[in-house]
Amino acid sequence: MSAAKPAAEGSHLSALLRIAPYLWPKNETELRIRVVVALVLVAAAKAANVLVPIAYARAVDALAPKDGIGAAITVPVALLLAYGGLRVMSSAFAELRNAIFAKVQARAGRRVALEVFEHLHALSMRFHMDRATGGLSRVIERGVRGIATSLNFLLFNIIPTIVEILFVALILWWVFAASFAITMLVTIAAYVAFTLLFTNWRLRFRRTMNQTDEEANTKAVDSLLNYETVKYFGNEGHEARRYNESLTRYERAYVTSETTLNMLNAGQACIMAVGLTVTMLLAGSGIAAGTMTVGDLVMVNTYLIQLYLPLNILGFAYREIKQGLTDMEQMFALLEVPAEVRDAPGAVPLAKGPGEIRFEDVRFGYRPDREILKGVSFTVAPGKMLAIVGPTGAGKSTISRLLFRFYDATGGAVTVDGQDVRSVTQASLRAAMGVVPQDTVLFNDTIRYNIAYGRPGATDAEVEAAARAAQVHDFVLRLPEGYATRVGERGLKLSGGEKQRVAIARTILKDPRILILDEATSALDTRTEQEIQAALRDVARNRTTLVIAHRLSTVVEADEIIVLQDGRIAERGTHASLIAEDGLYAEMWRRQAQAVAAAEAAARAQAEADLDRPRTGRLGEAIA
Repeated sequence: MSAAKPAAEGSHLSALLRIAPYLWPKNETELRIRVVVALVLVAAAKAANVLVPIAYARAVDALAPKDGIGAAITVPVALLLAYGGLRVMSSAFAELRNAIFAKVQARAGRRVALEVFEHLHALSMRFHMDRATGGLSRVIERGVRGIATSLNFLLFNIIPTIVEILFVALILWWVFAASFAITMLVTIAAYVAFTLLFTNWRLRFRRTMNQTDEEANTKAVDSLLNYETVKYFGNEGHEARRYNESLTRYERAYVTSETTLNMLNAGQACIMAVGLTVTMLLAGSGIAAGTMTVGDLVMVNTYLIQLYLPLNILGFAYREIKQGLTDMEQMFALLEVPAEVRDAPGAVPLAKGPGEIRFEDVRFGYRPDREILKGVSFTVAPGKMLAIVGPTGAGKSTISRLLFRFYDATGGAVTVDGQDVRSVTQASLRAAMGVVPQDTVLFNDTIRYNIAYGRPGATDAEVEAAARAAQVHDFVLRLPEGYATRVGERGLKLSGGEKQRVAIARTILKDPRILILDEATSALDTRTEQEIQAALRDVARNRTTLVIAHRLSTVVEADEIIVLQDGRIAERGTHASLIAEDGLYAEMWRRQAQAVAAAEAAARAQAEADLDRPRTGRLGEAIA
């Protein structure tokens, strides 16, 4: 426990140091001026605040009965006007400070959020497969909010309040006696110590609450993203139970957190009440002894009341700062996650070329103890089509991921036009490639946006030309809103064939020299598959094409077919030569042909049964 605390405090300090450059940004003169002006206004507001009780006390003394009536009428007016003016200045300076610093704070939050967002996109596929997207979004959201909270309280509440306390202590010591200053400082020290210790103790409950909140949010997002799957299996009740379990844990953590917060508030109030009582007893004794005036008592009382509110906020601020720093710590921890795949020092853009792909004795495993590819070598000549087939788990999709450099090969080399993909920039490498995946995921936006995603900034005419080439333009025109039709979450409002056509149009618009078809039609019916295949043939013409296929009927026209088995190339050749060899490929072909024949026979039998079945219903019953 004791070892963990310094680590936590160190990480909080690290989070503050990480945010500091965003508050004093390079080449941002306007923002730097805003920071300086805001700090000057903080000092001015506190100075006015410290002078308020003095003006108030002198006004009270001036109002006390005296021999001269005129003085009692004139002097208090000036002092009361000064009192009112100081209060106005204190409030005005504080509000002006907030207005001036708002842009600095907002800019810092935006830049940090953008940096984290870009870093998340730079992380490997392995990281995103292990993390929940809903949880990541909550971490960023809370982190940005934590920046705003921490900056506000630290710069404009905690530090200025500490300075104000010291000034007030000096004034009480100088004007009255050391006992007043010591009593106030002891009270504040006890208050701060109690707040720190108690808040540190209850922070664990707040962290548990955050964890359960993130867990509940992740389950909710995951369930809603997989809406169709939930419906297919009728598991709405199961999902509700899982979500409710997370909410129940959050509820328990929330109740514990709030209960301990009430205990903290009660303890703070008791400490302040004791300090206030002791100080007022000292002031009363001074008046009785004739060493203090009624105005002096008012001044001491006013100082204590003025400090009470900031001190009360100090406790709240400390709790919020601790939480904000914890949230910032979690967000900045994402920035510490190393990118598994990085551009090499001195990486150059991929040179323009015909699009030759070469795998040279490539080895790779997602885990060190399980190798997926075991020395795979092949070449795809420019403008040619290579198909990769094989049983599930043979490593087919892994090849496309290595080519896109989602992962780096652990052995051998992957080259494009003679350049090792590890020696070129990732952006230039991926710009040269287009992919039509099996599971097409669309953004919850319009059809036009999803097609234009292949080349942001493309004109409407270019988008529509790509849609025509993908044979989706006529379908879009039949929709009431045309290209402005929203496709829903993950493209839920479109059928599988329609989503695939949109994906093909997106790839056409990108105009890559290398095309990867990753089981692009395996989830479609036979008729839709044939239509999509026709569109894909047009797209693949004059492009180097890598086809990863489950249905062998889609690779018959490939220039070369590679059969993967257990991470190695078992067979290679054209469709005709592989059939003639009567090996693994031929066996796979026969099994699929039998499955297709059986499915067609079952469909015909079902159609005949439907025709022969007596038609009944209300009309038949009426005739009977």
